[in-house]
Amino acid sequence: MSNIKTVGVCGAGGTMGAGIAIVAARAGFRTISFDTSAEALERSRQSTATFFGKSVERGKMTTAERTAILDNMRSTTALDDLGECDLVIEAVFEDLETKRHLLGALDRVCGPQTIFASNTSTLSITEIAAGSRHPERVVGMHFCLPAQLMKLIEMSPGLLTSTETFAAAWDWTEVCGQIPVKTQDKPGFILNALLVPFNNDAIRAVEAGVASPADIDKAIKVGLGYKMGPLELLDLIGLDTQIRLSEAFYPITLDARAAAPPLLRRMVAAGLLGRKSGRGFFSYAGDKMFGA
Repeated sequence: MSNIKTVGVCGAGGTMGAGIAIVAARAGFRTISFDTSAEALERSRQSTATFFGKSVERGKMTTAERTAILDNMRSTTALDDLGECDLVIEAVFEDLETKRHLLGALDRVCGPQTIFASNTSTLSITEIAAGSRHPERVVGMHFCLPAQLMKLIEMSPGLLTSTETFAAAWDWTEVCGQIPVKTQDKPGFILNALLVPFNNDAIRAVEAGVASPADIDKAIKVGLGYKMGPLELLDLIGLDTQIRLSEAFYPITLDARAAAPPLLRRMVAAGLLGRKSGRGFFSYAGDKMFGA
């Protein structure tokens, strides 16, 4: 195991970033949550406290353990505060230039030991790493939603990722109790290469009037044994995120099934983003973290 003691999470005000921060803190790492929005960080802080509170109620941890974990977490809107991190995981918007710009900024504040991990689900690790002066320290580390519950992590080396960086990042995921799989630096890796088109197919089925969202999800869960239907999953991911995934994935693959369906664009335009807005394909009450 490498000397990773402090972990930073960029984009921690979002659903994925908040979940990744929970994974790190729960495993005993000092965790610094960064986001440009103080309001988003506060929402995540409250959701995280509730999540661990539910864990205590269900007997998964003691009150003392919950307190120790929360005490080991802090939030910041100042990127300079990540300078002490041994590992920084970015979970910002699925946009190549945004991620490159962030890596360039992290270069200036982090030390020579820091590993940079990208939670991208569709973009090339090699292309993201081009934003850093140290591409040998950049690795793909794709968590699955909800990160605080799902164990799988897709680990992807870029063309210039060093063997030492990949091994240290891999070891860290296992210390956290996650299950890593190695993938090549290919569009969508394993999961999204299959899921982005599949989820768009489910949206098109709704659009075509094949069945209601509830019945489509029920058919998938009962018939295929999935724990969550594709439309419920889309609501959890965020319909705006599905558009970004489609827009990132389609130009690379030219797979017509990866193109964002018209219904998806209309729903996002109407503000129906899923759980985070209270309504997507289904309606939701409250804003507690999934699994809490």
